[in-house]
Amino acid sequence: MYVKKLLVGLFCVSTFAAFAKECTPGTLDNTHFLIPGGAGGGWDRTARGVGEALVRSNILDLATYENMSGGGGARAIAHLIETGAPRTLMVNSTPIVVRSLQGVFPQTFRDLTPVASVIGDYSVIAVRSQSRYEDLHGLLSDLGNNPRGIPVAGGSVSGGTDHIFAALIARGAGVDARAVKYIPYDAGGKAMAGLLSGEVAALSSGFGEVVDLVHQGWVRLLCIASSSRLPDLPELPTCKEAGAPEALFVNWRGFFAAPSVPGETICAWQQMLADLQTTREWEEVRERYGWVELHHEGPDFMALLTEQEHTLRRLLNELELIE
Repeated sequence: MYVKKLLVGLFCVSTFAAFAKECTPGTLDNTHFLIPGGAGGGWDRTARGVGEALVRSNILDLATYENMSGGGGARAIAHLIETGAPRTLMVNSTPIVVRSLQGVFPQTFRDLTPVASVIGDYSVIAVRSQSRYEDLHGLLSDLGNNPRGIPVAGGSVSGGTDHIFAALIARGAGVDARAVKYIPYDAGGKAMAGLLSGEVAALSSGFGEVVDLVHQGWVRLLCIASSSRLPDLPELPTCKEAGAPEALFVNWRGFFAAPSVPGETICAWQQMLADLQTTREWEEVRERYGWVELHHEGPDFMALLTEQEHTLRRLLNELELIE
C-alpha cells in the first residue's frame, strides 16, 4: 500500500472517479495485444504477463500477441489508429509521452483511448557480474573523468526513458547530459545482450527487465531509482544513497485502444483489468518481474498521463533533450 501511495504521489494524480462516465461493459472473450517493440523488452513482458494471468485466472478465454517494432513505437500507434482494431489493446508506457514531446511521432496519448495502467517499474543501473564496478561510486568516478569512454546501453531510443535515466545518473557525477555516450537498442533483450557481450559498460533499464538475470548471477545492480530500498533486496541502495540524488524514476505501463472503439468495449477492458488486480495469478506475474501495482483507469489514467507530460517536458528541457 505504501508503494502505491508513493507512486501516485510521484505523478500528483488527482482523482476524477466522481466524474467518471458510467457505462455498461460489453461482452469480451478474447483480446489481441499489440506490442510496439521486440521480444524480451518491458512492453513485451507486460503484455504477455497480463495475457497469461488473464487466461490462467479464467477472466479471458484467449489472448494473442503481435510484436510491431518501428519508429520508437510510432508504427504500432499509427497501425492502431488507422485500422481501428476493435479487439486490440496496445501496451505502452512513459515513452509515449516522451517521444511525442520530442516530435518522434506526431501523435500523443490524446489520439488514442487510454484504457488503464497496470504496473510501475523502477529504473536501475546494471553491470555484468564480472564488471570492475562494485558500486555506483566507481561508475560515477569514471563518467566524471571520461563520459564518452563509458558507453551505457538502454532498450529505448535516444531521448527515451532509459536515456533520460542514464542522464540523471550522469548528473550525479557532474556530467553534462549531452556528454553521456548512450547506446540505444531495440528493446531490453537486445540491450542486455550488449551488456553481457561487453559492448557497453553499463545498462540503464527497468528492474523488471533485469531481475531474472540478477537472480541467476549474470548481472549486478548498482542502484535502483526508488525513494526507499526494496524489501526483497535490502542490500541494493537507492540511487540517491549511491551518489545520484536526482535519479528517482518509475515507468508506468498500461494499455490503449483505438479512438474508434465503442465505449462498451472500453468498459469491458477496464473491468477486465480491474478484476485482474485481485487475482493470485497476477500477483505471481508481478512478483516474477519485480513490478509494483499502479492501476488507474479512465479519467484517473488520463490525469496521470497529463501530469507526467508536464513533468517530463520540464525535465527534458533541463536535460536539453528537447528545445
